[in-house]
Amino acid sequence: MKKLRYGFTTGAAAAAATRAALACLLEGRVPARVAVALPGGGSLEIPVHLCRRLTGKTAEASVIKDAGDDPDITNGAEIGARVTWQPGPGERQVTIHGGPGVGTVTKPGLETPPGQPAITAGPRAMITEAALACLAAHGTFGLVRTEIFVPRGTALARHTLNARLGILGGISILGTTGIVRPLSHEAYLATIAAALSVARASGHKEVVLTTGRRSERLAQACRPLLPADAFLQIGDYFAESMALVAEKGFDRATLAVFFGKALKMGQGIGHTHARSAALSLEKLSRWTLAAGGDGDLARAVAASNTARQAFELVLGRCPAVLRTVGSEMIRAAVLFGRRKVAVRGMIFGFDGEVRFDG
Repeated sequence: MKKLRYGFTTGAAAAAATRAALACLLEGRVPARVAVALPGGGSLEIPVHLCRRLTGKTAEASVIKDAGDDPDITNGAEIGARVTWQPGPGERQVTIHGGPGVGTVTKPGLETPPGQPAITAGPRAMITEAALACLAAHGTFGLVRTEIFVPRGTALARHTLNARLGILGGISILGTTGIVRPLSHEAYLATIAAALSVARASGHKEVVLTTGRRSERLAQACRPLLPADAFLQIGDYFAESMALVAEKGFDRATLAVFFGKALKMGQGIGHTHARSAALSLEKLSRWTLAAGGDGDLARAVAASNTARQAFELVLGRCPAVLRTVGSEMIRAAVLFGRRKVAVRGMIFGFDGEVRFDG
């Protein structure tokens, strides 16, 4: 199997752009690469994309975000910094600002308070360290002002959850380690945790958990009075999401999913991706018998190629088994939520109709 290539975060990119622009001011030349210290130790060398001096005290530089083999929406995006250096005796200070393409936080509940640019603590620390290290390397002092910008940030943000989180006008500058690990579970769970924090800070005591865009749209049609930030796409992270719902202090959660996901959840499978969770139609077969289905139907269910095929069989001949699947899904959710959260379940058929609500 091919070894997946690591990349670097938008926070590391912003730190590199800041150091490149400051180095240009201090050295009078354009650096080809710059080193950025990583929070966990070590450093990363990042190529400089563009760099130019604007005035005697201001320069700007940018790098191209490389997410490695991770399917990151910001992969290939240009991340820039416009840096102004004001020399001064005996002190080194860094201020960080958001420029075009960097979102602004507008809702409470996130790490960054409302009104501030969406640059989280990890990137802020990396940017500050990059600037201070550059000043120290040149034996100089003064105030560094860096404005982070993302030329296509507004367009990229449309493909993220930023608007749902109350981050408007651009992308977030993120990253706790500086490194992007392919298919990062950590990043997805951090997004779920952030969305839950926003919902809780907005006063919601209930959230509706879905696994994707279509199930979310169907759930919103069923619960039109709930605001948009009470709905959350959890992907395949069933167990971790329920634990986070409990941790954030929600009273109630609704799981609104399609039958295939419900079947996995009902069997207590915490991560429901097809590659990590084999779909047990044998269990559904046994549930079908217990719900009043005959032997022929149970055997046909067990022999089905897909959950969809099994669903079509039981829908017409033993719909009672859908209540079993829903009840088992709720039971597993309550356990993953440490028995702290009241859970409601909704199962959609492949036609989008609600086939269980309990």
